[in-house]
Amino acid sequence: MDDLTRVLLGLFVLCLLINPAFQQTQIVPLSSRIERVALLQLRSSLGLRTKEWPIKADPCSVWVGIQCQNGSVVGINISGFRRTRVGSRNPRFAVDALPLFASLLSFNASRFSLPGSIPDWFGQRLRSLQILDLRSCSIVGAIPASFGNMTNLSQLYLADNDITGIVPDSVGQLSSLSILDLSKNGLTGVIPPSFGSLGNLTLLDMSVNYLSGTIPPAIGALSKLEILNLSSNSLSSSIPSQLGDLSSLVVLDLSSNSFSGSVAPDFRVLRNLQKMVFGRNQLSGSLPGNLFASLTQLQSLVLSHNDFIGEIPTILWTMPSLVFLDASGNNFTGSLPNVSSIPSANSAIFNLSQNMLYGGLTIVIRRFSFIDLSDNYLQGKVPDYARSNASLTRNCLQAQFSQRAAAPCASFYGERGLTFDNFGLRNDTQAPPSKPHKKSHKKLIILAAVIGGVGIIALVIIMLVLFIVCTRKGTATSQRGTVVDSVPTGASPPPPGASLNFSSLGEGFTYQQILQATSNFSDADLIKHGHSGDLFRGILEGGIPVVIKKVDLNSVKKEAFMQELDVFSKVSHTRLVPLLGHCLDNENEKYLIYKYMPNGDLSSSLYRKTRSEDDSLQSLDWITRLKIATGAAEALSYLHHECSPPLVHRDVQASSILLDDKFEVRLGSLGEICAQEGETSQSRITRLLRLPQSSEQGASGTPAATCAYDVYCFGKVLLELVTGKLGMSASSDGTMKEWLEGTLPYISIYDKELVTNIIDPSLIVDEDLLEEVWAMAIVARSCLNPKPARRPLMRYILKALENPLKVVREESTGSARLRTTSSRGSWNAAVFGSWRSSSDVAAVPAAATSNKLEGASSFKHSKHSGTSGSQGSGQNNGGDHSSSNRRQQSRDIFPEPLNEEDLERQHE
Repeated sequence: MDDLTRVLLGLFVLCLLINPAFQQTQIVPLSSRIERVALLQLRSSLGLRTKEWPIKADPCSVWVGIQCQNGSVVGINISGFRRTRVGSRNPRFAVDALPLFASLLSFNASRFSLPGSIPDWFGQRLRSLQILDLRSCSIVGAIPASFGNMTNLSQLYLADNDITGIVPDSVGQLSSLSILDLSKNGLTGVIPPSFGSLGNLTLLDMSVNYLSGTIPPAIGALSKLEILNLSSNSLSSSIPSQLGDLSSLVVLDLSSNSFSGSVAPDFRVLRNLQKMVFGRNQLSGSLPGNLFASLTQLQSLVLSHNDFIGEIPTILWTMPSLVFLDASGNNFTGSLPNVSSIPSANSAIFNLSQNMLYGGLTIVIRRFSFIDLSDNYLQGKVPDYARSNASLTRNCLQAQFSQRAAAPCASFYGERGLTFDNFGLRNDTQAPPSKPHKKSHKKLIILAAVIGGVGIIALVIIMLVLFIVCTRKGTATSQRGTVVDSVPTGASPPPPGASLNFSSLGEGFTYQQILQATSNFSDADLIKHGHSGDLFRGILEGGIPVVIKKVDLNSVKKEAFMQELDVFSKVSHTRLVPLLGHCLDNENEKYLIYKYMPNGDLSSSLYRKTRSEDDSLQSLDWITRLKIATGAAEALSYLHHECSPPLVHRDVQASSILLDDKFEVRLGSLGEICAQEGETSQSRITRLLRLPQSSEQGASGTPAATCAYDVYCFGKVLLELVTGKLGMSASSDGTMKEWLEGTLPYISIYDKELVTNIIDPSLIVDEDLLEEVWAMAIVARSCLNPKPARRPLMRYILKALENPLKVVREESTGSARLRTTSSRGSWNAAVFGSWRSSSDVAAVPAAATSNKLEGASSFKHSKHSGTSGSQGSGQNNGGDHSSSNRRQQSRDIFPEPLNEEDLERQHE
């Protein structure tokens, strides 16, 4: 080997040694026998599973959550782990082996059950610890005073437990502490004045406890503090002016306490403040306008349910950064400013309800995407620009519904020496109009007679139409109980204009909390790009998993976002995905926080990867599929029949059906919901006059806002569950039509075996389960009727899925034929009243076996010969059966439910 070859070989080896990727593969195994024994002790005392901590493997390289450095354990993370079956029988706070790790810097047990109290030795023997995370661990007892000895601690999380007692003064000795989270416990006593020594603190959260007394002025010395949350305690007295010294403060939340007095103008030093929350206290006095002149970064301000008086500072109406203001439930008075310079393109939301504002509406309302001015004393006419983005109920406005009575309005204005316009009507003090001339009087009589004659004719026509409608309507509307006010209708709905209920929209979050929960919206947390926004996984501060939808108003219509908020503010059901909160701070980006669904949506859960070595796919069993179908039908039945007016989802597909940890359905994708177009009577009149049926698309090309459209889409979802054909509920019209043409002929009420040709091959079903699959297929086909008026109502579909065997079995016998007649009002008859022919199997493709066709044909023959009963009325048993069959085989027939009067005629 020559010298050049040796040099090149040496350089190659050197490159391998200094290559980071090569170095990362060289994990130093655990070298300390003591620490290995300590890990095994923890594994045993906590009941950890072999899956996470395999006993024969090296902990530094294989064990989940173990971080090593130079062969020594420096970090232990068991967050969210599950105990073994034996370990879960008697869970304890058993971490006695922790002191054996000499270099331990971090211990994270959040969301891992550790019932019991924190041992006193924690602070004495874990002095090297820098991060301690014990959130949501079911801890009880008090915080040990020995915590003051952990002087290296920089982050301490004890939130969401059952910790009681006082906060020890010794915690104020943790000079390196940057994050202290003691929220959601049962702490009592006062905030220790020693906290003023925590000079490196950036976050202090002691919300949702039972703290009392006052805020110590020493808190004002925390110059690095960015987030101060003391909400939902029993703190009282006035807010100390020293808080105005917190120059780095970004979030200040003192809501739901018993603070009194006024807000000090000294807070104007808080130039970095983005969120200020003082709601639900006993603060009084007027707001100093100069306070907000310096808060140029303020985005969210909550002053609700206090005793503030005086006028709302004019500067709040024009601050370009302020996008959310809740000043409801106070005694603010005065008129709306007539501001000429309005910030452009501002998506602000103001809630000024339950105050004493008066006077007329002004152009300032144009600034807002939504403003709630209900429960005030505003008067005058409502301009056009205030009709789409303002809630104006319970005022004194002209020509508006749900306003105050004249007496309280007149009393309010009279007490203040102001003039009340009496809703634009004549006052009693005005002179009565002059008596009309006799000739004019005769003209009026003639005109009244003509109008009366025309009115009588119109009345007769209306009564005739109503009689026809009412006889068909029956009791269909008796179950609609939930009132939904002013839900937008049609394909292009306006933004919500009536009473957006903020209390129903969950908790308000800051932009910083959203960034922290999603790791700055990292690609690793991206779930998918939705049509109404991007969905990200997130973890809130309490360890709560959530899904956060990021809505970019530059690419998504603002009306659609506001419509979704409007829906959540007005409807509530266990089958709808829970909205946990929102963040409306940013001007062009809005965020909605939903409850996390562990099993994703139906499109991703129908087939799941197993945890075996080959990563094979495991499909959902039939019982789970039927459970999912029933849950989705329950959600849609609520929207269609328990909301008034009926609500149409318009985006029913597998990806909209979300599944929790028990595969319970939570219907999502609610951004397209709107009220059903027109009145129910209109569709009946259309059928009466035999007018053309409406298409599945609205006028603007968007999905039709009819309940029948939801039923059609739901039928496609049911077929997905039966056939296992993923993605068909969201496919294009051409692909869907081709699939239906090849699938529907195998669904017949007369031949159960035909459906086996389209059943998902991965399903294992016995005879009884096959009948349920058959029943669901029949329900699906009924939903897919090409005529919208012939599709069953969702409440009947729900009944059918709850009792699938009754769809295909006689009530009186055990035969496996669909009931062809039914008692009056039966849900089965309402869904499948008439198939309008004896069979539909003639259109089955060549793939069907000949014996199946013969069996179906023989059934048809016996049916027409009178041996098995007639399905419809007026059958001619003595007719030409061959010609009858040829007519029936000429085209594919869909099941068409009877109208209720048709059912009545059958049984008369």
